[in-house]
Amino acid sequence: MASANNVTELIITGLFQDLEVQRACFVLFLPVYLATVVGNGIIVLTVNISKSLCSPMYFFLGYLSLVEICYSSTVVPKFITDLLAKVKTISLKGCLAQIFFFHFFGVTEILLLAVMAYDRYVAICKPLYYTAIMSRPVCHRLVVGSWMGGFFRSIIQIFITIPLPFCGPNVIDHYFCDLHPLFKIACTDTFVVGVIMLVNSGLFSVFSFLFLVSSYVVILFSLRNCSAEGRRKALSTCASHITVVILFFGPAIFLYLRPASTYIEDKLVAVFYTVITPMLNPIIYTLRNAEVKNAIRKLWGRKVNSRMG
Repeated sequence: MASANNVTELIITGLFQDLEVQRACFVLFLPVYLATVVGNGIIVLTVNISKSLCSPMYFFLGYLSLVEICYSSTVVPKFITDLLAKVKTISLKGCLAQIFFFHFFGVTEILLLAVMAYDRYVAICKPLYYTAIMSRPVCHRLVVGSWMGGFFRSIIQIFITIPLPFCGPNVIDHYFCDLHPLFKIACTDTFVVGVIMLVNSGLFSVFSFLFLVSSYVVILFSLRNCSAEGRRKALSTCASHITVVILFFGPAIFLYLRPASTYIEDKLVAVFYTVITPMLNPIIYTLRNAEVKNAIRKLWGRKVNSRMG
């Protein structure tokens, strides 16, 4: 069926049609993207260089920040440059590539969040066995498993999408390529494919969210047996994780578990989890974590002093 394609280039309608509003969005979102890259990049560098952040929790945090940079970069750079373009286009192959990497990094992030929840569970509920269970080889395997899980789930979506025929129209009513907008312009009935994607994307997100929430409920329930200081520190860490989980899953579940539409509200929700949330994560983790803040101060203070010397 791939031979039935006569569409090689797609037109993207974008977020807004008004040129002045688009320029205003460019001025707004460019600093947000730069803050995302810089903020998450600082965490990646700090975790890898600082000797005080050698625990598994920070090991996973470093990879989560790296994934955030990649996840945001699959959509935001083109979205920002398109805000200055009168006609926004992308090749069909480029569209499929964007969908693949967007879901690849998105699922990898979900699995890393699950790994971080498991790490906190072991640290709080089984502290005597923590170092044995969360050894460095185990941590590496969990990270590799997260990347592989993201790859295989995303490649399944692409293998289902590639056979669809696209013979016109070629206008995607969105500001980036995603599955639902692409299905709407396919020259065939996509009901069955849509149901498969609902299971693959929507239900996967729901079950992952329920797993994470359940994990943190068990963790919080177990804090009754901790000392006041241990309870305060654990609550601070878990609060950061839970906030990130809600910010990530809330918009995704809202979009992928409801009928596809082209309402501007859907696009604005998508902006939140593609542009805003990746910028907020490093802020959330550093504001509530004294160890990360101190490590960043020491690392960058040392670099400033060495330059002045």
